[in-house]
Amino acid sequence: MKLVLWDIDHTLIATRGVGREIFSYCFEQVTGCPMREQAAVDGMTEPVIFQETAKLHGITSDRTMFEAFARLSTEQHQLRAGELRQRGHALPGAVRALSVVAALDEVVQTVVTGNIRGAAETKLSVFGLGTHIRFPIGGYGEDDAERAELVRIAIRRASRSLDTPLASQDVLLVGDTPADVAAAQDNHIPVLAVATGRSTVTELRQAGADLVAVDLEDPSPIIRLLTGS
Repeated sequence: MKLVLWDIDHTLIATRGVGREIFSYCFEQVTGCPMREQAAVDGMTEPVIFQETAKLHGITSDRTMFEAFARLSTEQHQLRAGELRQRGHALPGAVRALSVVAALDEVVQTVVTGNIRGAAETKLSVFGLGTHIRFPIGGYGEDDAERAELVRIAIRRASRSLDTPLASQDVLLVGDTPADVAAAQDNHIPVLAVATGRSTVTELRQAGADLVAVDLEDPSPIIRLLTGS
């Protein structure tokens, strides 16, 4: 068996500002403080973004506060699914890449994302990208603050679900930031980096990605890393 771990934001989709608006609304509802600025988000998990954004506003957050934020974020993504569909979009090649991988024998796809699971499911579903994703075995922001640990969580969940121990060479991570590359390297798994976010091809190569692609329109790099051909 092979396991593909997809990042979501700027790898498969772009929310075109809707995600930030939802974060801002939920932040204010939970903390009672309007969000004046948001902490860096690229490659970061939702707990870290929430904690660091709270610090920027002089607020010391805790797990209870984050869990309230996570519940509200899930609700808001569902409520604003229509707006997300209207303003956001799937990135070029995302639909085809998921379909091509799904057609391979004994390959399972899920996500490793800093998003809350509920938000992740909504984001992919509204753009028709959830069909081939096995959400229960993914790694999500509420599971841990560290992306490398989310990779380990997803591998453990997949191994249990498939009743097959997965070795590092059986797993492929696809993401768009040096943080995705670092999480893969920390787990000794190959990584395909796509320059569909803010990181350039050069930056992703320097980070140590096994392969770097401009986007997902050509699925051959994924096939190469999964099959060795």
